[in-house]
Amino acid sequence: MISTERLILRPVMMCDRFDIFDYSKNENIGRNAGWAPHSSIDETESILDDIFIGKDGIFSIILKERPKVIGTIGLTDDPARNNPSSRMLGYSLSEEYWGKGYMTEAVNSVLKYGFENMGLSIITANCYAENSRSRSVLKKCGFIYEGTLRSCALSCDGVLHGCEFYSITIDEYKKAV
Repeated sequence: MISTERLILRPVMMCDRFDIFDYSKNENIGRNAGWAPHSSIDETESILDDIFIGKDGIFSIILKERPKVIGTIGLTDDPARNNPSSRMLGYSLSEEYWGKGYMTEAVNSVLKYGFENMGLSIITANCYAENSRSRSVLKKCGFIYEGTLRSCALSCDGVLHGCEFYSITIDEYKKAV
């Protein structure tokens, strides 16, 4: 478990499914990452079971002031790097909580966890080129822009997107803290 000023990050549990379904059925949430809105609680349960539950470095984001899951964040295998000490950051947040600094707070705490607890040497992230909110979070958290791969990601609605790639190394992280 990780505690920040306003958040608790803890491993994802099946009891989180109702809160996660509640925000994941919003078409604006998955659109920024290419996945379709969740259509049922069963779909959310399956995704949690397949991707989130029992995985090191993957967390539910919970508000301290009101125990509610408002998002997820985690470090997963990086498909673009053949480096065992590399992980890729991914996250989602309920639209109700956008623009309040919660994701920046969560990302900074997961960077610390990844570098200090998982022994990573580099953490990467990518976002659609048009996703200015995600780009802003990554830059605030010290990620360095690596480049854009044009027409590289096909979203669930059949649209091709360019992806911006970012990374932060352990040395860059240490200089920033």
